[in-house]
Amino acid sequence: MAEQAQFEELARQLSAVGAVKRDLARILPHDCPGGSAAVLTLLSRHGDMRMSKLAELLSVDMSVTSRHVAHVAERGWIERSPDPADKRSRILRLTPAGRSMTDELGRRSTALLAERLSDWTDDEVAQLIRLMTRLRDSFGDCRPVHARPHPSQPATVPDPAPVPVLEATTTRTPG
Repeated sequence: MAEQAQFEELARQLSAVGAVKRDLARILPHDCPGGSAAVLTLLSRHGDMRMSKLAELLSVDMSVTSRHVAHVAERGWIERSPDPADKRSRILRLTPAGRSMTDELGRRSTALLAERLSDWTDDEVAQLIRLMTRLRDSFGDCRPVHARPHPSQPATVPDPAPVPVLEATTTRTPG
């Protein structure tokens, strides 16, 4: 097991990840703030879903999710249609314009990471991915308690595949 000083240094390094997150946020298109990028990324990764599921994946409350969804819907990036199983609910779906924006977000984040890590070897990047995935797995379900499924329901945790824009820009509310 690592020593106390190593854990203290790890805590300092994790705090410094804010600089990486800020750089990733700076490359977003002016009309696509972080919350919107997170919505688009999750819909791209997980497919059509109800707003309640989106709020769970974002780890934010429904009012915050509603604002993000309204923003992307106003730009034509998603469509909201009635849920056949529950007419009170809406199913959110990416439009072709939303897919184009998601592709653009991916290109921008990939380009920034490639530029910033240009002096890293492929093995170093692969090692970072493995270690970050392992770190994330060690923390399990990090969603606020109010956003976690009831213990009697199966847990649904977002796909661990790295999505820099999402990770860097998700807005969280106090839980």
